[in-house]
Amino acid sequence: MTQQYTPISGTGSTQALADALPVIDLSLADGSPQDRRRLHDELRDAATGVGFFQLVGHGVTQEETTALTTAMRAFFALPEADRLAVSNLNSPHYRGYTRTGDERTGGSQDWRDQLDIGAELPPHVPGADEPPYWWLEGPNQWPAALPELRTAALGWIDHLGEVGRRLLHELLISIGARPDFYDEAFAGHPHLRLKLVRYPGTAPDGAGQGVGAHKDYGFITLLLQDTVGGLQVERQDGSFLDVPPLDGAFVVNLGELLEVATDGYLKATSHRVVSPPGARERFSVPFFYNPRLDAHIEPLDFPLAHHAPGATEDPANPLYADFGMNEWKGYTRAHPEVTRRHHAALV
Repeated sequence: MTQQYTPISGTGSTQALADALPVIDLSLADGSPQDRRRLHDELRDAATGVGFFQLVGHGVTQEETTALTTAMRAFFALPEADRLAVSNLNSPHYRGYTRTGDERTGGSQDWRDQLDIGAELPPHVPGADEPPYWWLEGPNQWPAALPELRTAALGWIDHLGEVGRRLLHELLISIGARPDFYDEAFAGHPHLRLKLVRYPGTAPDGAGQGVGAHKDYGFITLLLQDTVGGLQVERQDGSFLDVPPLDGAFVVNLGELLEVATDGYLKATSHRVVSPPGARERFSVPFFYNPRLDAHIEPLDFPLAHHAPGATEDPANPLYADFGMNEWKGYTRAHPEVTRRHHAALV
């Protein structure tokens, strides 16, 4: 049985960026009415103008961060044979290690290697009448030599999932929407993912694409970056703004589904990573707070909807109201060898 999925789209443009990203303190949500009003004003300004901000006051401890980053660096210090033992080429669920240069953004090679991790679930092999995106639900691959990595990474997913839930509620309040509007879409098993990423320096051919310019297509991304830098956010004129690391902060950006769901009132902004110079390494941990694979994303009901300018439209890369189809499209394009090996008949 062939299933049909309807793209969702609109028209509009991205506002210009300031010279630095806003810094927003999530702990203001627990403060006085004046504190909460300040939080909502700042969230609304950032989410409707820039689509990016730095988040502090999130409750993630330095001990948790150190546990994850220490285990991450230990993983990338393993011999290549040990890393390849958990290669994502072994996984029909796109989980595991990707060698440097094997992932693509916009069809071009990204110069980084990474470990893809998600919620630990049994494999969901889709039946004949089920959509192919259920292949994305399944177990992770863990290096036997680093049991602490599993503990730290799954703990990170649990804690940042709660940060993402709280942030989404406050963001919706900031534009006058019900904070629980999308709770049903996240009920059960939301599709929470993280990547442990290493940028090993400039590619041998001199190309500087650590990861190419793109927008995230889900709801909210929370990025932990080290002190090296390289993340850049695109301005309206096509130039790029550097995002310097801020100790203890997550860089937050909104995904395209939130932009489309608000008809462009909330902004998803293109961004990229420039490779560090020479052989200098950069480490980062993006966490993706996204709904269940089978969630159908309804347009957001909020009082300022009549001010929405329309969402950006890309006919070559349509977004679907069913979240899982966007995730499936993204992974099958970004990891073509995994797709050829396990899912050639499905794409």
